[in-house]
Amino acid sequence: MEIPSTFSVSDSISFEGAIELTQSLLQEVEQRRVPEPELERIITALVQSENGARGFFVTYLSDDREFIDQILPTVVSALLRSEETVGDLLAKNLAMSTGMILTHTRNQNLQMAAGSARVQRRTEAIIKQMRSSKVDQHLDQLKTTIETGTGEYQRFLERWKYDAEQKAAMLEAIKSALST
Repeated sequence: MEIPSTFSVSDSISFEGAIELTQSLLQEVEQRRVPEPELERIITALVQSENGARGFFVTYLSDDREFIDQILPTVVSALLRSEETVGDLLAKNLAMSTGMILTHTRNQNLQMAAGSARVQRRTEAIIKQMRSSKVDQHLDQLKTTIETGTGEYQRFLERWKYDAEQKAAMLEAIKSALST
């Protein structure tokens, strides 16, 4: 089976390009047209760069296809090859989706809140399946920053202006993700 050339991943892939590639990839996976070794190769190449990893996660975590909830070992294996970049983004995705659940609930937008809950659930599932000390390190740094108001993730938290209730929810999500 030949994989379309659209699944070659440039070292300089843009965020938008990574989103488009991941959307196409998920469509092909849904149709069972991508063998697992090829899926692992593509995701591994995609998450090598920050733009590629960000585009992958934006699409993969929020897509409404149910098969994504059954996280494939090949996806986890590919993510483990870029633990540093992936760890930072998973910590941020867990925090952002948790904060947005509250924001959307407050705004009575239950559909958006459900979408954020899906991202949170999938992010936590990936974190638990990865069992990565690098990912745990990022989560610990985020936890410390929330608790002390200083640290590696302070600029991130300030940028999005999370309030005390959102930060408390983030702490619970981090504790849950770190538990086995």
